[in-house]
Amino acid sequence: MCDFTDVVEFFIKMVHALKANRVRLDSPLEQICAAVADENTFAYVDNRRDARDKYGFDFWAATKKRRKFKNDQEFERWIGKELKLKPYSKSEQFPDFLFRTRKCGNRLICGSLLELKDSKGGSIASFNSTLPTKCKSLEEVDIINGNNLVSRIAALVDADVSETHDYKTFNRRCFYLIRTHARDRSKVKVSIVDGSFFETIPKENLICQMFLNVLRRHLQQTSTKVSPQLPARVEQILRHVTDQTIIASSQDIDKASVRPRLRIMAEVHPEGNPHSSHYPEVFGRSVNLIMKKDDCGEVVGEMIRRRLSAIREFTILHKRNGEHVVFQYKF
Repeated sequence: MCDFTDVVEFFIKMVHALKANRVRLDSPLEQICAAVADENTFAYVDNRRDARDKYGFDFWAATKKRRKFKNDQEFERWIGKELKLKPYSKSEQFPDFLFRTRKCGNRLICGSLLELKDSKGGSIASFNSTLPTKCKSLEEVDIINGNNLVSRIAALVDADVSETHDYKTFNRRCFYLIRTHARDRSKVKVSIVDGSFFETIPKENLICQMFLNVLRRHLQQTSTKVSPQLPARVEQILRHVTDQTIIASSQDIDKASVRPRLRIMAEVHPEGNPHSSHYPEVFGRSVNLIMKKDDCGEVVGEMIRRRLSAIREFTILHKRNGEHVVFQYKF
C-alpha cells in the first residue's frame, strides 16, 4: 500500500466533488476540503468552527460516535477536560489539516499534512510559519507550533493507532493544496503538491545558507575584509542553528528594553511554482496532483486511473529537483 494513499484518495474525491458541482474551482479552499472529507478523513482540522458553521463538516463526529456521548454538553465537557479548549474553535496552528493515520501490518502509514495556499495572482502565497519540506513528524509539528495541541488532538482522534510507539516520530508526508488566480475562472489552477517540489535542499542547509548570505552582504556593504577561513568556520557553527522555534522566539538581551525576535518566511522561486510559466503543461481550469517521480509507484497511477477515466498523466522537469509526475483533470 502507498504511504500517502490518504492524499491520493483525497485528490480523486476532490475531482468528483468538483464534477458534481458540490463545490467550484473558486470556492474557499476550506470548503473544498470539507466537501471532500467524511468523518474519518482528518485527525486534525485547524479551523473547526468554520468547518462546522460555514461548511457543515463536524470534525468531531467520529469521536462522538466512538465514545457514545449522551449529548453535546457531555462531549464539550469531556473535550474541555482532555484538551482544555473549545471543540469548535480556530487554533491558528500548523498545519491546516492532518489526515488520519493508518496501520499497514506493524507499520504506520498516511497521516499526511495538508497546508492551504491561496492566491489571487499567479504566485504562491508565502510560507509564513514553516519552511516547506517533503516530510515532517508530529514531534516536529509540535516544535514548530511551540506546543503539542495538534499532536494531542490527532492522538485523540486516531485513538488506538496513536498508541503505537512511533506515532509522534514517524515521518509524515507534507502536501500543499495550492490555488493561483483564484478569482479568474479562465486561469484558476488548483494543485495538491508534494512538499518535495519545494524542498530542493535540506531545511538545515537552507537556514545555514540564509544566515551566511546575510553575513556576506554585510561584509560586502561595509567593505570589511576577513580571513578566507572565517566563512567556513562560521558555516560550521551555523549548521547547528536548525530549530525554527528557537530562532523565532523572543530573545532577552542584557539592558535591552525590548525583546527582539526573528521570523523565517519563505517565498517560492518561479521555478518552484508548478503554476508558473516554467510549467505550461499545467493548464488553467485544471486540478492536479503533483509528486516526485521516484515516489510515484504504479499503485498510485492505478488508483487514479481506475477511478478517474479522463485523467491526464505526464511529467514535468523541475530544474532544481528532477522529474515530477502530474495527474491532471481539466475542467
